[in-house]
Amino acid sequence: MHTPAFIRRLIVLSLLGSLALSVPVGYAADVAMAAPVPAPVPAAVAIARPSSAEVALATESLQRFLAQADPATQAIVAKYPDLIGVRPPRVNPATVPFLNPGFRAKHEAYVALAQKGDIDLLFMGDSITDFWRNTGAEGVTNPPRAGKAVFDKYYGAMKAANFGISGDTTQGVLYRLRNGEGQGFQPKAIMLMIGTNNAAFASSAEIAEGVGAVVLELRQDFPAAKILLLGIFPRANPGDLVRKTVLDVNPIIAKLHDGKNVFYLDIGSKFLDADGMLPPDIMADRLHPNEKGYEIWAEAVKGPLAELMK
Repeated sequence: MHTPAFIRRLIVLSLLGSLALSVPVGYAADVAMAAPVPAPVPAAVAIARPSSAEVALATESLQRFLAQADPATQAIVAKYPDLIGVRPPRVNPATVPFLNPGFRAKHEAYVALAQKGDIDLLFMGDSITDFWRNTGAEGVTNPPRAGKAVFDKYYGAMKAANFGISGDTTQGVLYRLRNGEGQGFQPKAIMLMIGTNNAAFASSAEIAEGVGAVVLELRQDFPAAKILLLGIFPRANPGDLVRKTVLDVNPIIAKLHDGKNVFYLDIGSKFLDADGMLPPDIMADRLHPNEKGYEIWAEAVKGPLAELMK
């Protein structure tokens, strides 16, 4: 079925417009220069999207309906032309590789580390992973956002590398892997947790697609590695929208578990008290683990990681 040119233009503008309104500052400028090209997504987590032919058919059907509508309806549509329309799902920003310019220096340092090779265990993620390297204030017991003592205890004797970047997203990890962090070495195992920062602009289903795209990229870059895919940790308080958004990702990405190359593990409940709260001595800011939280994390993955590292 032939789709009129003006309809095709409207569809493209709709996709680009919805993307530009829903992404971090700086992202829309890059999109304006070139149409966004999303990374491939595993079928297990893919959002159903209509074909161009289906969009065209729906558009034509809507036009026929409006042409036959009563005068009052036609007057409203004429007054508010954007009120009724066919709106295809937007291009998912969580699957379009893009790195915040402020993260470039850390990314380049990781690329240099990747080129040196000799990495058996790779940590990949955002600030929750990044802060495995933090020492915390001297003399403070159970410092917040500080996992180095725990990291040294559990992983200090291993050839481990931490490629976490505070504030990063699924699209940032995709960019990083495609631009040097996914080349130069072949780890035995990868521990991945990513997606909590996407909650500011993406739905649970979109975040799950982004996580799936990262897993697919890791499989391409490191075909021999075993991936320990962690469910996104709970954050905020019970009933908060951001907690629901991130936790609703987990049942979707759990479908990526294949028991061969990808191993899904949700340890989020270990951080919660009986009321579903994040205790201050585990996550003082209800997002990033204290040293005690990192100890809980390390203990929870100790056995699974040992198996994957064999």
